[in-house]
Amino acid sequence: MGATSQDIQVSYDVGNDFFRLWLDRDMSYTAAMFEGDEALEDAQTRKLAFLHDAAGVRPGDAVLDIGCGWGANLDYLAARGAQGHGITLSPAQITEIRRRDRPGVTADCVSYADYAPARPFDAVISIGMLEHVVSPEQAKAGEAIERYREYFRRARSFCRPGARFGLQTIVRDQAPATPADLREIGWTTRTIFPGSLAPRLEDLVVAVAGTWEVLALKTGRDDYRRTCEAWRARLRANEAHVRAEFGDALFATYDRYLSASVLAFTQRYLSLCRFSLGRIDD
Repeated sequence: MGATSQDIQVSYDVGNDFFRLWLDRDMSYTAAMFEGDEALEDAQTRKLAFLHDAAGVRPGDAVLDIGCGWGANLDYLAARGAQGHGITLSPAQITEIRRRDRPGVTADCVSYADYAPARPFDAVISIGMLEHVVSPEQAKAGEAIERYREYFRRARSFCRPGARFGLQTIVRDQAPATPADLREIGWTTRTIFPGSLAPRLEDLVVAVAGTWEVLALKTGRDDYRRTCEAWRARLRANEAHVRAEFGDALFATYDRYLSASVLAFTQRYLSLCRFSLGRIDD
C-alpha cells in the first residue's frame, strides 16, 4: 500500500468544517464534470451520474465505494435506490458519513488491502482513491505496476461475476517544464498528499489486464482545472473565516496547493481519466 493511515489523515482529517467551507454542498473532493457554464454542485452531480452509469448500477444493487470520502457518492447511490457501502482510512470522513445517517448507506474505516466483504457486491466505484495506492518511493523502486495489479485483483474479488467498475483517477502526463513548476508540484505532493502519487495511464492499462476489461475511457483534464479554480475561489471568498477559525498558515497552505493544482492541469502535468471496467470472469 502507498499512503498509510497516518498519511491519509494528513490529507483528509484537517477538519470537516474547514472542507465544508470550500467544497460543494455534498463535499465531493474530486473533479466535477462540467457542461457549459454551470455551478460546481451541478457539475459534481453530473460526475456522479457518469460513474454510476459506468459501473452499471441499478436500483437495489449493492455497491462498494473504495475511498468514499465524506459520502457524496454514497448519498447519490442511496437516492437512486442502491445500497452503498464505503471504505476509507479517514476517521473524520467516517464521522461525517455517520452524522448524515443516510438510509441505505454504511461505511467502514479500513484499507482496501484488508477489507473482506460479507458478500459480493454488484458494482464497484472508486473516485480519486487510486492516487493513494503507490507512494513516490515505491514508484521509483519499480513497484507501481504490480501494486496496481494487486489493487485491481482485490477490487475484482469484492464483486460478483459480470460486475462493472466505475473508476476516476488523476494521471501523470508531462513532466513539469520549469524548476519553479517542479517545486510547486513536489511541494503539493509532500505537504497535502504525503505517501501518494498519481498513476501513469500506461501503467493502469498494463495492470488492469486479466482482471478487468476496459469498456470505455473518457479524459477530463479541463474538468479538474475548473474544479480547482472553483475550490480556490470559494476558499478565497471565505479567507477571513478560515484565517480566524483555522489560522493564517492553513489558508496560505491550501491557497498555494489549489494554485499549484490549477497550474498542473493547465500545463498538462496532470490529467484525469474516467473508466468503465467490466469484470473478466473465468
